[in-house]
Amino acid sequence: MAKTYYVVGGEYADTSFTVIAPGHTEERFGPFEEQEAHICWRALTGKSVDNAMVRYFIRSTEDSAADQWYVLGGEYADTTFQEVTEGRTLEVHGPFTRKEALDKWRELTGKSVDSCLTRYDLFTGEELKRRNVKV
Repeated sequence: MAKTYYVVGGEYADTSFTVIAPGHTEERFGPFEEQEAHICWRALTGKSVDNAMVRYFIRSTEDSAADQWYVLGGEYADTTFQEVTEGRTLEVHGPFTRKEALDKWRELTGKSVDSCLTRYDLFTGEELKRRNVKV
């Protein structure tokens, strides 16, 4: 059976991105297949690029069972978030437990909150294998 993916997030109270802002609720889109989830995520992050308090994440129905987690991202060439900036490589941090990966993600996004071209996301080890990302 194929994994099911959701895009979740919204406007957060601060740049720790752990608590939704007062008066807002967590948004949830899906279910999707993996590629469609990434298309939805790109569309949502593109619309909210000017609001540093808005973040969206891709989550799988099987995510909590994953043993190894990674944080991927960096500075991208444009807001399609497909190619990293010339002269840079995709940053791969990990492996971590899920909690450690979330903590690392919060650290990195907190440092880059003023850069609309810098993005990080969480991936399981299995997701990296499917994307042919070397760790």
